[in-house]
Amino acid sequence: MNRAFTNILSNNVEGTASFYEDLLGMKRAGDFGWFIVLSHDEMPTFEMGVLDRDHETVPDGFSSGSTGNILTFVVNDLEEVHARAVSMQTDIIQEPTDLPYGQRRLMLRDPSGSVVDISSPIR
Repeated sequence: MNRAFTNILSNNVEGTASFYEDLLGMKRAGDFGWFIVLSHDEMPTFEMGVLDRDHETVPDGFSSGSTGNILTFVVNDLEEVHARAVSMQTDIIQEPTDLPYGQRRLMLRDPSGSVVDISSPIR
């Protein structure tokens, strides 16, 4: 395998990409207007795409919102990300919560409607 990444289908490619840049410090590895590829300096092999849901490359019948997916990002300081999410007026689904398996988790929704899990190990 040479490369693998996930794409978020969005009505607002720019806004969704900016959300991940502002919240998690991701950076643009490519920007084609209808498709933006994001990466992170701390994980240079990780890539995530934001794709215009109405673009011709999206097969007919697949542009509606997906279900059953949660994007998970593990960070060092969940409280710092939570504070940024609040200041960005992000749709928070679940405030930071300690889970029995040793993680603290924040659940939110990105501008495209994707469910996002931001977690960190409990110290």
